[in-house]
Amino acid sequence: QVQLVESGGGSVQTGESLTLSCVASGYTASSLCMAWFRQNPGKDREGVAQIDSDGRTFVADSVKGRFTVSKDNTKNALVLEMNSLKPEDTAMYYCAALSSGICSQMDPRHFTGWGQGTQVTVSS
Repeated sequence: QVQLVESGGGSVQTGESLTLSCVASGYTASSLCMAWFRQNPGKDREGVAQIDSDGRTFVADSVKGRFTVSKDNTKNALVLEMNSLKPEDTAMYYCAALSSGICSQMDPRHFTGWGQGTQVTVSS
C-alpha cells in the first residue's frame, strides 16, 4: 500500500498562489496514476486534477487554466500548483493514488491510497 503525505496548504488572499506537495513512499510515484481531490464539510469529494504514468494530465473545468498538476520524480512526489486562487477553492485537499499507471475516470471510489489532507483557505 502506498503511503502519501501532503503539505503546502495554508491561508491566502484571493488571487494569490499556493503549491501543494504529496510525497509517496512504498511505490514510485512516476509509475502510478495520482490525483488531487478536495472536499468541504458536508460535500462530496471533488476531483481536481490527475496525472498518469506517462505524464498525461486531466484538470477539472473549475480549475482549468489556474491549477497545474505534475510529478517531481526527484522527490517521489505529486505537485499541484494553484494560481489565481478564489474563495471557492477553499477546501481540504487530498492526494490519492491508484495501484496502476493508467488513469480512468477521476472518481474517488477508484483510488485506494489516500493522504491525510492539507487545508487550503482563500479569503476575499
